[in-house]
Amino acid sequence: MKLKHWAVFILLGAIWSASFLWIKIAIREIGPMSLVAFRMLFGSIAAGGIVILSRARWPRDRRTLMTFLFLGAASLAIPVFLISWGEKTIDSAVASILNATVPLFTMLIAHYWLHDDRMTAPKVVGLLVGFAGVIILLSEDISAQAHNSAIGQAAVILAAVFYAFSAVWARRATQGIDPLVRGASPVIAAAAWMWLLGPILEKPFKIPALPLTWIALLWLGILGTGLAFIMLYYLIHEVGPTRASLVTYLFPIGGVILGVVFLQEHLSWQLLVGSALIISGIAFVNMRFSRRRAEAPATG
Repeated sequence: MKLKHWAVFILLGAIWSASFLWIKIAIREIGPMSLVAFRMLFGSIAAGGIVILSRARWPRDRRTLMTFLFLGAASLAIPVFLISWGEKTIDSAVASILNATVPLFTMLIAHYWLHDDRMTAPKVVGLLVGFAGVIILLSEDISAQAHNSAIGQAAVILAAVFYAFSAVWARRATQGIDPLVRGASPVIAAAAWMWLLGPILEKPFKIPALPLTWIALLWLGILGTGLAFIMLYYLIHEVGPTRASLVTYLFPIGGVILGVVFLQEHLSWQLLVGSALIISGIAFVNMRFSRRRAEAPATG
C-alpha cells in the first residue's frame, strides 16, 4: 500500500477501535434496533453532508440505487445489528476476536469473485499470523471473563460473514462511482432500513435519556459510520477488500492501548507479543502487493 493508503488504514483502525466499547455503553440503555437506527441516522447526516459539501453527483439510475439499498442492509444494518445484539450476552474482547475473522472470510470470497484479489501463500500466512496475534492480545481478557453465550458469538461471526461478502460485492458493483458517494450511499440506505423496520420490530423502541448514551451514539454515527465508511470504501477500491478488511486486526490493539492509557491497566506481555504479530501479519500481506505495484508500469 502507498503512504496515503496506510494513513487512511491507520485512522480507520483508530476510529473503529473504540466502537465495541461505545456499543457496550449504549446497549445498556437502549435496544440494538434503536442503537443501530440512531447510529445510522447520525452517520447518514455526516456522510451525506460530506458529499453535499464536495458537490459530488448522486447516482440516479435504478440499478445503482438498488445496489446501494442492498449494501445498506448487507454491509451495515444487518451486521451492526448482529454485533449490537450479540454484545448483550458476550464480552467486548470476545466480540473483537470474532469480528477479526472478517479478513479470513473476505479472502475466501474474494478469491472466487475477484480476479485481482486472489488467495496466495503470503496472504494466507499473513492473515493467520495476524489472527493469532488478535487471540494472544485478548487472551487475558477472555480468561478473566465468563459471560459469553454461544448464540451471541454466532451472531458476531454471522456479522463478519456479512461484512466480508458486502466488501467483495461493493468492489464488483460500485466501480466508476464517485468515491464519496459510494461510501455515503450505503449509510443513508441503512438509515432508511433501520428507521423503517426498527420501530416495528423492537418494542419498546427507546429514545436515549442518558447523556453518555448520546455521546456513544454520536461517536458511533459521525465517526464510526459516516466518516469510517467513506474511508473503508476508498480502501476497498484502492487496495482490494482483503487488505481493507485487515483493519479489523487493529481494533484489539486500539482497545487494549486505550485501557492502558486511560484506565491504568497493566502493560502485559500479551499486548507486546499480540501487537507484534498483528503488525507483522498486516505487513506480510501487503509486502508482495507493494512490490508488484512498484514493478508495474505506470498507466494514465
